Amino acid sequence: MFYNNIIYLLVVILLFSASTVPETPQLPPLWSLALFAAKLFAFREVCRALFRPFRATSPPRYFAAEQRLSILAIVMVAVDIYLLDCQYYIARLPFVGLLPSLVDGVGMAVFFFYLAVMWAEAVDAYGVVFGRRYSRGRFVLNSLKANVPVVLPWFLLSLLSDLLRWLPISWLGRFLDTAWGEWAVLMLFFLVLAVFFPVIVTRMWNCTPLPSGETRQRIERFCRRQGVRYADILLWPLFEGQVLTAGVLGIVGRYRYLLVTPALLHTVTPEEVEAVMAHELGHVKYRHMYLYLFLFLGFGLLSQVVSYPALSLLLDSDLFYWFVDIADKEPNSALTLVTTVSMMGLLVVYFRFVFGFFMRNFERQADLHAWEVMGSGRPLASVLEKIAVLSGDIRDLPSWHHFGIGQRVAFLERCDRDPRAAAGHHRKVRAALFAYCAVLALAGALLFQMPSDLLEGAPREKFAAAVLQQRIEQEPQNYVWRLLLADLEQSRHRYAEAIAAYEEARRLAPANADIMNNLAWLYLTAEDPRFRDYDMALILAREAARLKAAGYIYDTLALAYWENGYPELAIKAEERALALDPANAVYYRQQLAKFRQGEEE
Repeated sequence: MFYNNIIYLLVVILLFSASTVPETPQLPPLWSLALFAAKLFAFREVCRALFRPFRATSPPRYFAAEQRLSILAIVMVAVDIYLLDCQYYIARLPFVGLLPSLVDGVGMAVFFFYLAVMWAEAVDAYGVVFGRRYSRGRFVLNSLKANVPVVLPWFLLSLLSDLLRWLPISWLGRFLDTAWGEWAVLMLFFLVLAVFFPVIVTRMWNCTPLPSGETRQRIERFCRRQGVRYADILLWPLFEGQVLTAGVLGIVGRYRYLLVTPALLHTVTPEEVEAVMAHELGHVKYRHMYLYLFLFLGFGLLSQVVSYPALSLLLDSDLFYWFVDIADKEPNSALTLVTTVSMMGLLVVYFRFVFGFFMRNFERQADLHAWEVMGSGRPLASVLEKIAVLSGDIRDLPSWHHFGIGQRVAFLERCDRDPRAAAGHHRKVRAALFAYCAVLALAGALLFQMPSDLLEGAPREKFAAAVLQQRIEQEPQNYVWRLLLADLEQSRHRYAEAIAAYEEARRLAPANADIMNNLAWLYLTAEDPRFRDYDMALILAREAARLKAAGYIYDTLALAYWENGYPELAIKAEERALALDPANAVYYRQQLAKFRQGEEE
């Protein structure tokens, strides 16, 4: 369940991080509030239905209900973002608008609000399944403390990124503006956080030191023989300590904790306790904590390598703009939706298959460490069989982050018969890590070689045209959008579309000098001779100059005179442009030199 929660929270983080604060909400505030209330009521009723005692009478059924409702909560958050525009309202809360990370932080609180509703309805079923009664408030608080640590590193990193931009330190600002500056600072903070984070987590999980006695002494002696440093051995009260599991937290010995649930200690023999500890210490021996951090960072690199070319293709694809028309959404909103869904798919695929592959095989390596230390796979296999029976006959239950218990026991038995199987698995893990590093190296090289203007040119122009078309539909009487669209189409050499847009703009604003000037420039400079019209250009340029005295307008008039065979008038108009706009004197003097040279010839 814990690993599934990580995936759920990563998806919600992505939903908020990838979406932007809209300029205006799609629905009136009262409509949004009414829909939110109706949606919340429906969610609570579904929670009540799934947590009725006759539906959640065993741990597997309880966990299955939590899983379904957590996924439903993600759907609720997505509706809040993309239909109810919750970020628009969040950004208007006091002080929230000052730091973008606070918008995402409050947004994450919305998700936890849905989870709190779920836990409030789950409290009775929890008491039936785990035999411990809580008040609703206490149970919700305990559940929040168990899950908030998963998102805390993300929020702290986001907040730090914002705060660094606010600090009045000039050299820091210059460093952050470099290509790798902000990344390097955040990476350093991430590593510091990874070292000290177990201290925070174990306190939030209400872990307590394992009392003195034979069990603790046995574990301490075992760890000394293995040469493993740790801060403490803690009782892990996960689901009232009734879950049969253990764990290790921390990448540095001074801040490393060994966790074990009371139920596991009450179930296993002293030899089996050592086998469990050997498994957990196997994660330390093979540096799996470091490798997990590496795999998390690898996702960031791979997602960037994939996202830039994919975004370029998307913006240049007719299919995307067909989707914009069908969905009747603004291009910015549609782009956010498509990229968010794509990133969610990439995240789920990566963690389900790539990260999951390494997790399963790292767990098997930890099993092998217990096999090597104990001299046989029987002690650990015995523990696994007990867990399978006491957890609801889950021996053959598949899992994306562990091999099934039956598979793990079978592999330990195979190693007892043929020790070469253990060496083969270690070779498999090393080969997989080598291949993964090679992929990351290739991805890094591709990212370094990727053109910085990959999203410029045709993709950006096509997207800008779609945005302007949307603005025209929203404000059909506003000539500015048609003028901007016409200028864009002219820059793309789509002259027929540009002329049509200029004419529509002229119809809406017949006395606008810029519209006439820009259309005249098209008639004078079009690369396709079919669209040149020097006579009409001169008419338009004269009228534009009569309406507005500006350097660029007289420059257009000068070229119109020149193309129509009036060099003297061209020179006078260009001199007038120079007088009106001395800031662009270099260009105007070049034009004057061309006109004067042509007059002499």
